Amino acid sequence: MGWQIALYILLIVALFVLGIRLLRRYEKKHNKRFQVSRKLEPYLFIMPVLILLLLAFGYPLINSVVMSLQNYKLTQPGNSYFNNFGNFKTLFADRDIGLIIRNSLIYVVASVGMQFLLGMTLALALRRKFKGRGVYQAIVFLPWAFSAFVVGLMFRWSFNGEYGVVNDLLMKLGIITEKIAWLGTPGLSLLVVILAMIWMGVPFFAIMYLAALQSIPEDVYEAADIDGCGAVRRYFAITLPYIKPTVIMTLLLRTIWVFNSFDLIVVITGGGPANHSQTLPSYMYTRAFSGYDFGLASALGVILMVALGLYAVFFLKVTKYNKAGDF
Repeated sequence: MGWQIALYILLIVALFVLGIRLLRRYEKKHNKRFQVSRKLEPYLFIMPVLILLLLAFGYPLINSVVMSLQNYKLTQPGNSYFNNFGNFKTLFADRDIGLIIRNSLIYVVASVGMQFLLGMTLALALRRKFKGRGVYQAIVFLPWAFSAFVVGLMFRWSFNGEYGVVNDLLMKLGIITEKIAWLGTPGLSLLVVILAMIWMGVPFFAIMYLAALQSIPEDVYEAADIDGCGAVRRYFAITLPYIKPTVIMTLLLRTIWVFNSFDLIVVITGGGPANHSQTLPSYMYTRAFSGYDFGLASALGVILMVALGLYAVFFLKVTKYNKAGDF
């Protein structure tokens, strides 16, 4: 089935390219130009990409919406049927759904907020020239090179209640007198995941903001210094307005990425204890691949898709992204 789809896509692309080449040859031979074809030409060029996107994303999306309305469990392969909105009713009737939603909001706000503050601080610091800046940049950006699975294992072992290095260091420093079960204590387990996400995501903000800061003309800062503008006022009056488009887009993208991430939670805590570190995406993963209830997981996926789409529209409207960067 896979090779048939690939062959079909290649055939469509070849037909589009051949049609455009024949049209060009006809125009050249008869010295004619078709205004209609000129208007349609951009759409013809992007049509193969649109077809690829529809096949790669459109079919799974439609299939997930259909499954969200079905009783679709791998433990009952011959008992799949439409139950209308039964999965949504079951989802909202879950006694832990309130806790999971709260965990998701805390996880996203704390992670993205700290990533933004630390990333901006690093970018402002690395913008200045100093000896060994290249080496320091490589060290600072190193966490971004690690996969989430590796980061999850690092934090899972480091915060282990029995042999973790964090407990060992805190006990040697005299901060604690007995070992703490970081991954088995409600509240602390979510904190460990948040720390892991912050550590891994700070370089993204630092890289993006450093690139944006380096595009600001130096003469603007020189004029501000001549006018006696202080560091704080210079940041809010010059730096932030110049990089506002980058700030808005990075916050939007990172919020969506963090909200959709589940790998760190699955690797570090598995959602425990008793769902106290579970977020909506990790809960969806658990219900799909541990409970084998793809109908319920699809229903949650549809809700997340709609919620994040509305959030993106609202965020861009509130932050006035279309007017960002205008002076």
